[in-house]
Amino acid sequence: MQKTKEHKVKIDRRANRVRKSVGRGTPERPRLSVFRSNAHIHAQLIDDVSGKTLVAASTLELKDKKGTKLELAREVGKMLAEKAKRAGITVAVFDRGSYRYHGRVKALAEGAREGKLTV
Repeated sequence: MQKTKEHKVKIDRRANRVRKSVGRGTPERPRLSVFRSNAHIHAQLIDDVSGKTLVAASTLELKDKKGTKLELAREVGKMLAEKAKRAGITVAVFDRGSYRYHGRVKALAEGAREGKLTV
């Protein structure tokens, strides 16, 4: 599917609508932002007040792991939760961006919850 200008506008609109309801990330409750490509999934906890990424995780860090994209997304969520715990973060707001809460995005959120990160 070729992305036209209208398609890009729809994607941006959806992402802005989600971010408006999620709100801004703070140091106490950062924003868990998700980026999904065809091959990988990336997640980061962002403090929007200072504009800094506090913790990040990606399937690129799981080079030795095998499994489906869904299983790897769950592992990324667990890894992010573990890194967040080491950084003293226990609560975050989930920003799915323009992606539906389905498939790999949902698996990442569930993995973060399994790792005891309240999302």
